[in-house]
Amino acid sequence: MTTVTLQNLQKSFGDVVAVNSIDLEIEDGEFLVVVGPSGCGKSTTLRLLAGLEPTTDGRIEMGNRDVTGVEPKNRNVAMVFQNYALYPHMTGRRNITFGMKSSGDFSDAEIESRVEDAAETLDIEDLLDRKPEAMSGGERQRVALGRAIVRDPDVFLMDEPLSNLDAKLRIQMRAELARLHSALETTTVYVTHDQTEAMTLGERVVVMNDGQIMQVDEPQVLYDFPANRFVAEFIGDPAMNMIPVDIENGHAVHDAFTLPLPSGDDSPSTERNGAGDTRISDARHAILGIRPEDFRLSDVQTDDGLPTIDAEVNVREPLGDSLLLHCSIGATACNIQAEPRTEVHAGDTVSVTYDPARLHLFEDKTGEAFYHSGLHLPSDEQVVSQVSK
Repeated sequence: MTTVTLQNLQKSFGDVVAVNSIDLEIEDGEFLVVVGPSGCGKSTTLRLLAGLEPTTDGRIEMGNRDVTGVEPKNRNVAMVFQNYALYPHMTGRRNITFGMKSSGDFSDAEIESRVEDAAETLDIEDLLDRKPEAMSGGERQRVALGRAIVRDPDVFLMDEPLSNLDAKLRIQMRAELARLHSALETTTVYVTHDQTEAMTLGERVVVMNDGQIMQVDEPQVLYDFPANRFVAEFIGDPAMNMIPVDIENGHAVHDAFTLPLPSGDDSPSTERNGAGDTRISDARHAILGIRPEDFRLSDVQTDDGLPTIDAEVNVREPLGDSLLLHCSIGATACNIQAEPRTEVHAGDTVSVTYDPARLHLFEDKTGEAFYHSGLHLPSDEQVVSQVSK
């Protein structure tokens, strides 16, 4: 197993900065997911790790060895591509073994043994003598994974390997990848634009935007305590509602409501989440973040004395396990998640309350989070966030 360290890593294409001076420590045997929108620099970062792109600046270490200028074949990494990259005229076995002789000192017996072990691990014994045209998308992806496994690399690099699969097969392959990592315990860097993949697969998740790291944390911490507005809106489906408010004497004031902001013993520490910070009592503009699932219809559940908010329903979107209501709260568009069989229709006005432990405040101009009202804040020992500002 191998640690991977990126120090001040930068990649520019002419005047375009694709990766902007990022620092990152990937732990030994960790499954790290890099997620972000198209063009954020995540795939370029992976190609820098693989050696497929030269760095503009910075340093890459693998297992305390500087590999910044080392050729890809000498880095002992294995990459799984989005398009599988299988040779159509070769069988599954030949695709798996192709290049092993040139990239390492493997005997025929060792190659055969590794192929059999990989085929058993991935349950692809019956695919070894087929060509890719006779395989489904999921089978091709397993063969591509087999090609990576037989090399026994120090690091697995995976570039959106499930994006070409249908929804049902993606779920199945996510479970397969998690099982595979548990069995092999090889350091893995997995790139995706799908936040569901990131949340379900990653031991830690790196959120990138515009070539920079926005936040690195465990999936649940990203969801509960986003470091900035970008992370808050990117992680979670549906996205967090963002409501412009004025902060006045510890309250979030909107044209349609006034909400008290929890403070005192029930709110997070000032150092970690801004409770007790004078910014929640000073008169100022801010953005109030509330997730759709943290609203609730007040006529469905007891509102516990919380203030109610009137919302006009514009669109009703049944999702099977829930009902998503596209609403207007005053002049602000908001999404509210309700129970699936709730009798609410477009044009109705509903009263909603909210979970007081799930309120977030962001700086109006910078988007930086300065307050979370979470009542169950992880300890500093459990959560170590790395935020690039």
